[in-house]
Amino acid sequence: MQELNFDENPIVLNQQDEVISFKCELQENLQNAMKEFVEEHPNWDQYRIIQAAIAGFLMQKGFQNRDLTRLYIGKMFSMNFKD
Repeated sequence: MQELNFDENPIVLNQQDEVISFKCELQENLQNAMKEFVEEHPNWDQYRIIQAAIAGFLMQKGFQNRDLTRLYIGKMFSMNFKD
């Protein structure tokens, strides 16, 4: 399995959330679908889609974590949860 390349991003959203960037190759059809979706839904961007997709996948596979659930719901419904 190929190792993901990632770089830490110094941007801190709040005291608990850190943003980490990584590069990932996407198949052309997936990239085109994502581009079309963003054009039709301007309140979404590629980062929000990927974050919601990863969080949703992990939750479907049985990973249970309150922060992950909050991230997923927040990305899907454009909500910001504050403690």
